[in-house]
Amino acid sequence: MEAFALSAVLIALAEIGDKSQLIALALAARFRRRVAVAGGIALAALASHALAGVVGVWLASHVADGMLRIIIAVGFFGMALWMLWPEADDADTPPETPGLARSALLATLVLFFVAELGDKTQLATVGLAARFEDASLAVIGGSALGMTLVNVPVIWLGHRYATRLPVQMLHRVSAALLAVLGLLTLWLG
Repeated sequence: MEAFALSAVLIALAEIGDKSQLIALALAARFRRRVAVAGGIALAALASHALAGVVGVWLASHVADGMLRIIIAVGFFGMALWMLWPEADDADTPPETPGLARSALLATLVLFFVAELGDKTQLATVGLAARFEDASLAVIGGSALGMTLVNVPVIWLGHRYATRLPVQMLHRVSAALLAVLGLLTLWLG
């Protein structure tokens, strides 16, 4: 339960103000099929974080414990720094999807999955899955839930409420949590 809750909270905090929310908003405006876009986000989050979980478990089983602890800690510290770096504005709109235009669900799934490849939340899930190797399914579920819970409301609420969130403060909290995880990984092993 610890791995699930930690993953959900950490990924949710990290996702606030991320490019994914802008993509969710653009997709909702383009397709005007909120349930299909929300379903695509949930499926993409699950697929993206499942891939990250598999990578994390593979790392945990193929890298020596001491080295893995250092890799995970450095990864958490790197993610903490990344959280403090502002998002680029050039990823605000999703690419055109002529072949996927008929299916809001499929277009959202593909665009979200591709947008999340190598993203800080996916990399954080790799570290969490390696850290909680025995609870990797909980990490995957928590990470996917955290991402979904933050992105789906954007479809319904849009910019009206997004501008009122203290994004910088939430990113700082997320960065602090990641740094603490890095320290705990080094200290507790």
